[in-house]
Amino acid sequence: MTAGLHGGGESDGSDSTSTGARHGRTRLAARDLSHGFGDGAVLDDVSLAVEPGEILAVVGPSGTGKTTLFRLLAMFERPDEGTVEVGGDDVWDLPEARRLAVRRRVGMAFQTRSLFSTTVAENVSYGLRVRRPWSARVRDAVAGLFGRDERADTVGDALRTVGMFDKVDRDAGSLSAGEAQRVAIARALAPDPDVLLLDEPTSNLDPRNTAAIESAMRAARDRGIAVALATHDMQQARRVSDRTAVILGGTCIESGATDAVFESPDDDRVRQFVEGKLVY
Repeated sequence: MTAGLHGGGESDGSDSTSTGARHGRTRLAARDLSHGFGDGAVLDDVSLAVEPGEILAVVGPSGTGKTTLFRLLAMFERPDEGTVEVGGDDVWDLPEARRLAVRRRVGMAFQTRSLFSTTVAENVSYGLRVRRPWSARVRDAVAGLFGRDERADTVGDALRTVGMFDKVDRDAGSLSAGEAQRVAIARALAPDPDVLLLDEPTSNLDPRNTAAIESAMRAARDRGIAVALATHDMQQARRVSDRTAVILGGTCIESGATDAVFESPDDDRVRQFVEGKLVY
C-alpha cells in the first residue's frame, strides 16, 4: 500500500466498468492538495479519492487537518495548491455556474450541528430548496399541483434513512445532540448527492445515535453514494469503511483497504497510530 489516490494498486476508476459507471454517480478526488493559514501549513500534498458505492474513512488525531481537507473537498475554500476533482473535472477551473452545479452534487454534515429554529421536516426540506437541481425543483412543484408532494416524499425518505421519521413534526430546538446530527445528515442526503462528506459525525454521541448514523452511512453507500468519513475513532473506521486513509501531520501517510491498513500497515507511524500510541 502507498499513500495516494488508491493504496495497494487499486484501480483509479477510469475504465468503463468502474464503480462510478455501474452506479451512474461520480467520484470525488483530491490531487496534491496543500493548504495553510497564515504562515502555517495544515495540509501538505494530500491525494485521495472516494468512489461511488463505498465508504472511505479518513483517520488521524485531532488537529491533523481532516476538517480542512473536508472543507476543501466540499468546495467551501480553494486550496493553495493542488486540485479537487468531481467526475474528473478540476472544479476550480470550471465557470462559476458550472461549479455551483457541481457543488450541489456534494453534501456535507459538520461535527457542529447547526439546525434552523423550525421543524425537523422544514430543516430537511431546506436542503432540497437550496441544493436540488432546478429541474428537480420544477418537477416537485408540478407534482404538487396534481396533489402529489414529491418533496414531502423525499424528506420522509431521508428521515427514515436516519431513523428520525417519527420526529418529523418536532421542533428542531427540542432535539438531543444525537438527534440533531441525524437530522443534519438527513438534510445532506435529501437532495440525493453523489458524494456525502461527514466530519466527525458521531463525536461525543451515545451508542444509539452512533449506530443510527453508521446505519445511514451504509444505506447511502448501498444507494451508490460516495461516502467520506473523517474520524479519530479507529473502531468506527473498522466497522463501517471499505477503505481507509491515514493523515498524520497534514500528510496522507498511507491508504488502502481498511483491513490491510489496520492489520498490516506499511508505514511504522501508521502502525503506531492504529495501535493507539501517540503520534505527532
